[in-house]
Amino acid sequence: MKSATPKVLHDICGRSLVGHVLAAAGELQPDNLVVVVGHAREKVTAHLAEIAPGVRTAVQAEQNGTGHAVRMGLEELGGSVSGTVVVVCGDTPLLTGETLRQLSATHSADGNAVTVLTAEVPDATGYGRIVRDDSGAVIAIVEHKDASEEQRAIREINSGVFAFDGALLADALKRVRTDNSQGEEYLTDVLGILREAGHRVGASVAGDHREIAGINNRVQLSEARRILNDRVLTAAMLSGVTVVDPATTWVDVSVTFEQDVVVHPGTQLHGATHLAEGSEVGPNSRLTDTRVGAGARVDNTVALGAEVGAEATVGPYAYLRPGTRLGRKGKIGTYVETKNASIGEGTKVPHLSYVGDATIGEFSNIGAASVFVNYDGQDKHHTTVGSHCRTGSDNMFVAPVTIGDGAYTAAGSVITKDVPPGSLAVARGQQRNIEGWVARKRPGSAAAKAAEEASRGSAGEG
Repeated sequence: MKSATPKVLHDICGRSLVGHVLAAAGELQPDNLVVVVGHAREKVTAHLAEIAPGVRTAVQAEQNGTGHAVRMGLEELGGSVSGTVVVVCGDTPLLTGETLRQLSATHSADGNAVTVLTAEVPDATGYGRIVRDDSGAVIAIVEHKDASEEQRAIREINSGVFAFDGALLADALKRVRTDNSQGEEYLTDVLGILREAGHRVGASVAGDHREIAGINNRVQLSEARRILNDRVLTAAMLSGVTVVDPATTWVDVSVTFEQDVVVHPGTQLHGATHLAEGSEVGPNSRLTDTRVGAGARVDNTVALGAEVGAEATVGPYAYLRPGTRLGRKGKIGTYVETKNASIGEGTKVPHLSYVGDATIGEFSNIGAASVFVNYDGQDKHHTTVGSHCRTGSDNMFVAPVTIGDGAYTAAGSVITKDVPPGSLAVARGQQRNIEGWVARKRPGSAAAKAAEEASRGSAGEG
């Protein structure tokens, strides 16, 4: 990956690669779920504790092969387990729980000692081929470089995912040798050991060969992201969501939708975002951990940790920071930024304003170019604006300050004191006009000529 981040911690569609694999494995409801960690294990273990605290880890201090890794996993469980052991790779984010359930079911139904998850691919070059006998049992996995011309024609390949009889696996791992070019314990050698002992080796074919794809570079990461994103969008559309342009819409697997949602082009939805029935988002919006109420409209907006009430409108070009709560039929308009702000039902902040650390009641209107001055250089302070207030344009509300219900503030005011309910607050200097200033200070300028012409016109009219 050419990255300081361990491969399995790279993210696609809202989860790490290993997070996707754990989600698929978790659908089997296993008695034990063990992740074998080796390279950069401190980072991986910390990540696992965050996303899946119930998962156990086994340390492979030296990377001595896949068989050795599985042996470390079994030792974490006491050396042997009864029942079925499913082994998956941590870099296969497209693998689904349904495919693993099919693998496990085939393994049990066929009475296999081991069942290989396979896939039929358009081009099998470079992959290990699955060789079967007339009964369908797997008799060999032949690497491409060792395959005959007849074997190279086989399109069924090994995925590296297996279901084992736990007791047989533990016994066979003890007999795996390291007399190979890498000096490692290969998990695939277990198949030959079990077959030679008279046990059946079977296979389960994945319905979509792309599920078994491992990620080894950033190109493959982007390809997997596209596939997974298409899956998420397809499921959303089949559940009643309109996605106007799937090619430019990116959605995490954790995002949820209700029916009749419309997602416009250029939209990104991340984290625990939820879009309620009949809401519209986009174009060109990025929402993270944000809830959008029924019938609300969010246009050209960035939102993080926000709540948009039913039938409310946001944008275009709005920025909703964490703690923003917009009430039913409220409005956050163009070039408005909000943070830790509760804005009541029907209240409007239409344009060119900053509302931070504030509570605004119902059906109030905040004038254009208003700033809630919440920071004194050391501490944040709170502003409260009541219900049915009308604040003028270009107001500064210097917190802590309270504007009472039904109060008005004049345009251009700097409000530093509480305003009682029903009052008008005016906090600005008196206007003074200095006659003839332009003619004296800017003689001959275009402004002076225009003023002179206007004066002549006024005199003529008189």
